[in-house]
Amino acid sequence: MTKSKISTPPPGEGFSLIPDHKLLALYAAMVKSRAIAEHARARLPRQRVPRSVASILGHEAAVAGATIDLQARDTLVPTLWPSDALTAINSTAATAPNLAAAIRAALARKDNQRITLLFSIAKASAQPAWHKALNIAAENRLPILFLSLNHASSPAASQAPSLKPEVLPVITVDGNDVVAVYRVATESMTYARKGRGPTLIDCSLSIPGDPLKNMEQYLALKGLIPKALK
Repeated sequence: MTKSKISTPPPGEGFSLIPDHKLLALYAAMVKSRAIAEHARARLPRQRVPRSVASILGHEAAVAGATIDLQARDTLVPTLWPSDALTAINSTAATAPNLAAAIRAALARKDNQRITLLFSIAKASAQPAWHKALNIAAENRLPILFLSLNHASSPAASQAPSLKPEVLPVITVDGNDVVAVYRVATESMTYARKGRGPTLIDCSLSIPGDPLKNMEQYLALKGLIPKALK
């Protein structure tokens, strides 16, 4: 794997190697995630809305695309999103309380068939704990996916300046495109399960747009209009 950019087919093509049922499942997961976050926000005064609730709104493509295919033996750290939103997408994966606990567990078991998925945002990705986790994962070839939500001013490549691409591949993807995120995440999981080590997925949010609207348009091109839109 090398550093690359991934995107969905141009408008009008409507072609995908992803099965139709998976595309619809991704859309349904995004809808559930947004509904849960909006419900949580509506019940609280604006100044008391948790960061996890604020983070998921508008970022449903990243969380759904990366989480939906995790297996029961895999682990994720719900630092950015409400745990019930993640459960609505994938109720099988285990959870770890924080980044440090997830890294310790991955080091202890060293099992390539057990993926760990870690989320971060630009501010958190600049912290020493994130850099330390990247280095430990790379040095030990741990099966970890680091997924970072970034804007143009903070590319993911800058989060691991001392690591070479062959040690820690960095893949940049449109964070508003759930199909693109899903492709990269599944490729990275396969890479990790083969013992190749971690991947840093840069979900760029520099391109404006509503991920739900984007997916609805994509499904329409394929003739897969969700029942809720008919």
